[in-house]
Amino acid sequence: MATLLYRLGRFCYRHRWQVTSIWALVLVLAGVGAGTLSGQMSNSFTVPGTEAQQAINQLADRFPQANVGGATARVVFVAPSGTTLAQPTNRAAVGQVVAAMTAAPQVGTVTDPFKTAAISTDGRYAIAQVSYKVQGTELTNADRTALEQSFEAGRTAGLTVEAGGDALRPSEAAGAAEGIGVLIAALVLVITFGSLIAAGLPLLTAIVGVGVGIAGITTLSGFADINANSLILALMLGLAVGIDYALFIVSRFRHELLEGSDGQRAAGRAVGTAGSAVVFAGLTVIIALAGLTVVGVPVLASMGLAAAGTVAVAVLIAITLIPALLAFTGRRVLGRKLRHRTAIGQESNQGRTPMGERWARLVTRRRIPILIVALLGLGAVTMPMTDLRLGLPDDGMAAVDTTQRKAYDLISEGFGPGLNGPLTVVVSTTDASTTTTAATETAATIKALPDVAAVTPAVLSPDGTTALLSVIPASAPTDQKTTDLVHAIRAEQTTLYHQTGAEVTVTGQTALNIDVSNKIGDALPLYLAIIVGLAMLLLMVVFRSVLVPLKATLGFLLSTAATFGAVVAVFQWGWLGSILGVTETGPIMSLLPVLLVGILFGLAMDYQVFLVTRMREDYTHSADAQAAVVTGVRHGARVVSAAAIIMISVFGGFILSPDVLVKSIGFALAFGVLVDAFVVRMTIVPAVMSLLGNAAWWLPRWLGRVLPRVDIEGEALDHSAATPDTTDTPVAEPVH
Repeated sequence: MATLLYRLGRFCYRHRWQVTSIWALVLVLAGVGAGTLSGQMSNSFTVPGTEAQQAINQLADRFPQANVGGATARVVFVAPSGTTLAQPTNRAAVGQVVAAMTAAPQVGTVTDPFKTAAISTDGRYAIAQVSYKVQGTELTNADRTALEQSFEAGRTAGLTVEAGGDALRPSEAAGAAEGIGVLIAALVLVITFGSLIAAGLPLLTAIVGVGVGIAGITTLSGFADINANSLILALMLGLAVGIDYALFIVSRFRHELLEGSDGQRAAGRAVGTAGSAVVFAGLTVIIALAGLTVVGVPVLASMGLAAAGTVAVAVLIAITLIPALLAFTGRRVLGRKLRHRTAIGQESNQGRTPMGERWARLVTRRRIPILIVALLGLGAVTMPMTDLRLGLPDDGMAAVDTTQRKAYDLISEGFGPGLNGPLTVVVSTTDASTTTTAATETAATIKALPDVAAVTPAVLSPDGTTALLSVIPASAPTDQKTTDLVHAIRAEQTTLYHQTGAEVTVTGQTALNIDVSNKIGDALPLYLAIIVGLAMLLLMVVFRSVLVPLKATLGFLLSTAATFGAVVAVFQWGWLGSILGVTETGPIMSLLPVLLVGILFGLAMDYQVFLVTRMREDYTHSADAQAAVVTGVRHGARVVSAAAIIMISVFGGFILSPDVLVKSIGFALAFGVLVDAFVVRMTIVPAVMSLLGNAAWWLPRWLGRVLPRVDIEGEALDHSAATPDTTDTPVAEPVH
């Protein structure tokens, strides 16, 4: 592997114009394809195999007029204090709003609260239900604006009019956060390299990689069903790993120049050593992202595959375009001060011992107490994870100044919290004459269950074989009692079938949220087993060791558990809520754990490969395990720290979002990278490696014969160092 990549690096360095031109052409062709061959990306959210989704699909065929599965909005009207909505002026204003909402784009039906008796006992509160023809993710901002504009007639008349529901939840747009992330990345790279040229290369190639990846995904949307959310994850991870991979190769190129290599040889060795690490680190990320397909949620599969493709592009750019661009910069990549301070062939590390080396010596010298403190600290942070509760957010977790949160609070005041998340019970028969009786018996059974506030009269389908019951829980949508109620209704399905001959299913947004959480929770162990198992095999090939991959995996599990604990403490328990702007606590978003595991695993293995590869390289050359640990940290600490700080800053920027979901994702990823990079990889890993000594690199002979040799540490390059490459041709170095 190292020899092959060494030749590739030299080839790209020698043929800089051709390689650069090819990538420029690829970028242009991808852009043209995106502009001419792209199709409409889907925003639908389906969860195949769940009862709620099956009921939605059934109703789409048998009772499409109900629009079950489409977006909904609950519009609440509140009369001024001392008045009621029944007064002629107020009633007329409500009618005007209902008429305006009916005429809004994509609206299927709107209920009149006076006809459905959706009015509170004191007469001040009323609710109109708006059902859309499409899912909330498929509504545009113009559709939402049209709905909100229809409230003006009521507000002008003095009524309070607010709306909640998934129809009012806009999709988070990417842009500002990524821009801030690029600026932070630029600052960190300049500080790390001390050179604008060296800092600019990772940024430039990362942007090219993201451009090719995003344009490629957009082009493929014309031939395959791709979810629009895929672009967001592809953009985020493409930018992240693109910067990281280029950072490691440029850093190794600078090191080789300082060791006395000419530009062409330095590029070859940088790609042969650091490039090998990039390839295998990229493979671990791709495995983690592609593994999202096993969860069984199409939107996650689309996001994972799209992001995996963008990461693959980032790897190709790192090992081809980076050495080509380095041929244009030559020794100028070192920066003016370093070129003037350093004689050719002599590294400028005289004087002060690098911080990474000092830290490595401290950790290896005090490995037992440091290991104990680190493990106890992570264990303490992990403890809240035992209370982890998954769910999808509701309007009660929205920012207090949003119309969704105001509507949620008003509905709770006037009708109780359960009306914010009604359950839809579907009663299906084969004989229309028995449907009404079956629906009546089903309603009576459900009313007798705990935590039921009300069951509305049945609504029959045109053919009379399907009836819909709306069940109002006494508790809020994300309350555990509501989840228990859904399970309790489903527990009565067999009994009701024997009594009435009808099939009873539970659906609606609240039930779908519960099913999504259960499905992802059930799939998480399998997902972990797949990505961890494949990554361990890959790391075993890379490091030719049994204990190093095992230690890497256990370290990832530690950092993940600690991250889950921190997320629960902040977003479920409310710790540090005032500092982080968390005003409402509730269940953790059900999609967060699987996304966190996939993304964090990929980044964690990145840092593991880059740090331990250098240890393996030095151990292979010197056979001194303790010295190899210090060398690995000394050479890797600066770039790993820079890469981690960039990621923490980018993800941490999302904590400032007013949306609790975005805030939780940003916090989880930032905290996870912080713990994994600085506690696990930079502290626990060198302590354990020092403790294990030579045993860390133990590999059974039989396994050594089975595993392929990839030479990631570049041992073959040293053996052939004295043999010149006769295929080389001189390259004109840039003037410096």
